[in-house]
Amino acid sequence: MTIRSLPALSPLSLAVQALLLAGSLSLGAAATAATAPAAPAGKNVTWEDIANDHLTTKDVLQYGMGTNAQRWSPLAQVNDKNVFKLTPAWSYSFGDEKQRGQESQAIVRDGVVYVTGSYSRVFALDAKTGKRLWTYNHRLPDNIRPCCDVVNRGAAIYGDKIYFGTLDARVIALDKNTGKVVWNKKFGDHSAGYTMTGAPVLIKDKTSGKVLLIHGSSGDEFGVVGQLFARDPETGEEVWMRPFVEGHMGRLNGKDSTPTGDVKAPSWPDDKTTETGKVEAWSHGGGAPWQSASFDAETNTIIVGAGNPGPWNTWARTAKDGNPHDYDSLYTSGQVGVDPSTGEVKWFYQHTPNDAWDFSGNNELVLFDYKGKDGKVVKATGHADRNGFFYVVDRNNGKLQNAFPFVDNITWASHIDLKTGRPVENAGQRPAKPLPGETKGKPVEVSPPFLGGKNWNPMAYSQDTGLFYIPATSGRRSTGPRK
Repeated sequence: MTIRSLPALSPLSLAVQALLLAGSLSLGAAATAATAPAAPAGKNVTWEDIANDHLTTKDVLQYGMGTNAQRWSPLAQVNDKNVFKLTPAWSYSFGDEKQRGQESQAIVRDGVVYVTGSYSRVFALDAKTGKRLWTYNHRLPDNIRPCCDVVNRGAAIYGDKIYFGTLDARVIALDKNTGKVVWNKKFGDHSAGYTMTGAPVLIKDKTSGKVLLIHGSSGDEFGVVGQLFARDPETGEEVWMRPFVEGHMGRLNGKDSTPTGDVKAPSWPDDKTTETGKVEAWSHGGGAPWQSASFDAETNTIIVGAGNPGPWNTWARTAKDGNPHDYDSLYTSGQVGVDPSTGEVKWFYQHTPNDAWDFSGNNELVLFDYKGKDGKVVKATGHADRNGFFYVVDRNNGKLQNAFPFVDNITWASHIDLKTGRPVENAGQRPAKPLPGETKGKPVEVSPPFLGGKNWNPMAYSQDTGLFYIPATSGRRSTGPRK
């Protein structure tokens, strides 16, 4: 392992002590900033700061510790020989009745830790002492519909602002020094199931030279069409929106732009009895990009995961008397390359066609250099999917380079065919269609379960070892469709 020295009193070293050692800050409402001393007015964050986040040791400015989402740091003072000497520096509790579902990665800048909490809250803490500098508590309506707890996975920082999403389908910019609201934009109907749980990220479009705030929607389980947004970080105004269900219309500069994929959406069945001419499931097809995007500046591509199709019932997304293998439910349960200038889809690779198990596709896309058996180096994405397989995809064109299991006892598929890029499914592992007169089909036992061989909890890639470090899980579950 490469040995490097650590600046003795850098803000990040202080934050590492606080974040890794203080148990209460393992993270995880009136719309006001609580009164407290303002955060020190540090320098504004530039795009160059964010672009170099994976190389610097003095701060953490992007979810994933860099636009490549590697979660790797050149810091090396703490290692397996001395880690036992670390002791807690301070702790901070997010407290009382709201202490649940803490999933946030902190942002660290100029000695201040910015971290989101459950129920759409943001905290600014002194990295040296743990003292609260300010708190923002968002007022949530009673009719929010959070799918999977009241969580938030982090904030973004740029200029003099902190950005984060809320459970009532808003994205908000706060003054990083005071916690006061700068702008507040609504992007969906929270009563219909739209929320935002992932951390937004900043990218810079090579074509226009503009810095953009990128965020997705959440809510696949509640009948939504997954959407990816680009915004002006100064004003919050939408630049474009791209839906991740085939045939749905995108927006650019406030006007309809192009449909996603084929406007006829052949990967979703037709139904002459509906107003749309498609099966009812197509109208709320899922595909929500609820995790954070990565950004490849070389190819000028936003790369993000698309969530599971909705509903889970594979037969609701398959033609009557049809075969699920003929209806892939595009563009769900896969990874998408998006043009930052227009929001157009550059490429798409699907991990789980016609996903019947809630495997989704949202786990992080880590950018790295992949050396194939032929010795050729490919600019690639690494992705450990909930379906139990690890994927290496060319980030120039979305073509599969390699795929292999990273957990044991996968039952739903035997392997991934490297020529077709598709899984080879095992017979009897799709939940059975309900028999005539019955409301649910016969359950089947599947591995991995719906929580996956790996859930949203992010992996890391080391530039020192060339290895991925994956927080994997194992188990089985019984599943079956309902009418």
